[in-house]
Amino acid sequence: MLIDTHAHVNFNAYRLDADKVIKKALKNNVWLINVGAGFESSRKAIEIAEKYSKGVYATVGLHPIHAEENFCIVDYKDFTKSEKVIAIGEIGLDYKSEYVSFKEHQKQVFLEQLNLAKELNLPIIFHCRFAHQDLIEILKLQVLNFKPQGVVHCFAGNWKEAEKYLDMGLYLGFNGIIFKLNLDEIIRKTPLGKILIETDCPYLTPPQESGRNEPLHVKYVAEKIAEIKNISYKEVVTITTQNAKDLFKI
Repeated sequence: MLIDTHAHVNFNAYRLDADKVIKKALKNNVWLINVGAGFESSRKAIEIAEKYSKGVYATVGLHPIHAEENFCIVDYKDFTKSEKVIAIGEIGLDYKSEYVSFKEHQKQVFLEQLNLAKELNLPIIFHCRFAHQDLIEILKLQVLNFKPQGVVHCFAGNWKEAEKYLDMGLYLGFNGIIFKLNLDEIIRKTPLGKILIETDCPYLTPPQESGRNEPLHVKYVAEKIAEIKNISYKEVVTITTQNAKDLFKI
């Protein structure tokens, strides 16, 4: 069994065939976590997950690129009443040029959501783009109050940054970006027991496929990691699946 720990079948790209995509994944023994990026996508992730008795889960959170939207922490807390919600995310910082102008507001919203994760004792899915230094500094301060558990999704930083996250006990999430960027050294150095695999679908389609990405394609990420680490595909599947179950308590 594989677990796609970061999917967005709750996004509009699947508005016409979400159930078909999910059923195909489940039929091929691929479970998935639909990740919220705002109020509506978080609500949709829960709605989808509640249709399935097992294998489909949800997270809730406000993505940093949407930090300027109307944000009410009570709404997200209410979402977590669903048994299908297993994490807060994706939350974090994004300093891509078009979003850097409101980075201080991003930090404020991020901290509010960190506090929610602390209050509810839920793991966190972190989004971080061009902002690892600030994210690491914020998390270092948080460690004084509580030790966040979670994963740095779509990791594309350097080894020094990876090492700091690993030292905090966090997992690193890898997806189709490993076919686009040279992250081989980081993958080799990262213990398999601290790796999660994901698709970030509908984005980052691996080269073996074309068009829209989907949870079933997480197998290609597992194959690539096995190749880079010179271990068996079965070992990658077994360990990363257990990692996901341990972190998200599924």
